[in-house]
Amino acid sequence: MGRPDKAARAAIARRRSEAIDLRLAGVDWLTIARKLAADPIANSDGIAYPQGYGIERYRKSIDPPTDEALIRAACRDVRTALADRRAELNDDVDELRALEADRLDRLYFVAYKKAVRDQDLAAVDRTLRIMERRGRLLGLEMPVRTELSGPDGGPVSIENVTADELDALIALTDPDVE
Repeated sequence: MGRPDKAARAAIARRRSEAIDLRLAGVDWLTIARKLAADPIANSDGIAYPQGYGIERYRKSIDPPTDEALIRAACRDVRTALADRRAELNDDVDELRALEADRLDRLYFVAYKKAVRDQDLAAVDRTLRIMERRGRLLGLEMPVRTELSGPDGGPVSIENVTADELDALIALTDPDVE
């Protein structure tokens, strides 16, 4: 099976969008799969869904897919559509990050010229703030290392506690709890 044509890709995109909408509405996988099945025998509405699940089987007049196969197809559709949406969002975020970096570069240039030429301390501070903001935006900051320690800087003690012991500890620290 080759790559679907433009019309088929549009129908698949509509099917995936419907699958996501149904899943967000709390509909179970089998109901989604039956509603979006190509074969009217499997389709809960009794109609042939364009580019529905099992479309190749329907075109060849073969029995519709099993419920398990329909569920797998619906799950795969939703996962694929959500991954596509995440990729689009990431592309948008990358574009916006680049745009913000360009804006900060322009502001930096103005503040830097004023700081150097006029030796203006306020412009120096502004330049440093722009540099800090740009570093955070682009992830240039080194991560802060955090270390947990127990009493007096010693190791943290981890113990297994039973439910009764936990209840007793809670009763000691919160007398209002019964």
